[in-house]
Amino acid sequence: MKVLISIDDTDDAFSKGTGEIAEMIADTLVGKELASVGRVTRHQLLIHPDIEYTSHNSSMCFEADIAEDSLSLVIASCAQKLTEESVEAADPGLAVVPIDRLADPARLMAFGLEAKERVITKEEAYALAELLGVHLSEHGGTGIGVIGALAGAGLKLTGNDGRFKGKFRLTADADGISEVSQIKLQGVDAVRTLEGDTLQDQDRVHVGDECKLILRDGMAVLMVKPSDGASAAAWTVVDRKALRAF
Repeated sequence: MKVLISIDDTDDAFSKGTGEIAEMIADTLVGKELASVGRVTRHQLLIHPDIEYTSHNSSMCFEADIAEDSLSLVIASCAQKLTEESVEAADPGLAVVPIDRLADPARLMAFGLEAKERVITKEEAYALAELLGVHLSEHGGTGIGVIGALAGAGLKLTGNDGRFKGKFRLTADADGISEVSQIKLQGVDAVRTLEGDTLQDQDRVHVGDECKLILRDGMAVLMVKPSDGASAAAWTVVDRKALRAF
């Protein structure tokens, strides 16, 4: 069965980030042969004076494929690793969402979108988790991270929010140019413009040194814009700053 595993509020300004801890949790599940896992995505939540966060108020989420009878073991493993790796000053939260057993997926997605727009309480998060049959737990401090953990799972479930953790280096020619067909062989599902148009396999893109991918329609998507003429390719990768809106 497929589950979403989401965490939030694990770090401080000087420690390893929440994304790194999410990857460690995923690696632990794989190492214990409890799951096969997907890539971690970062989901931006509301920045507001009434919300306590380290720097960016973002949660991290990944999908895992697990055996039907191993859900409790997976939750225990995630909780243990989260507790071990989170810093003492953090307020970490964990959400584990069995996708196919969700009573009302739309409610969870709506919760995630609301967390980008308004201040939400722990009580609201716990009430929704109980209603939907979702595991939600806190693992230190005030535990306020349960809000972001649940919201991150909801946003991941939409398939249209967030950026994939890490920078990607795509193979290209000596001028940093690659055809879309070659890009799609390297962990990219589609190449699209900011206006939403999908490039064809023969289109050429100046990919440069590093790229970021975003989650759109459940896929890992590389965003591009028209080249400024300095490149022989018609398209160039959108820079990281322009992707902050995602």
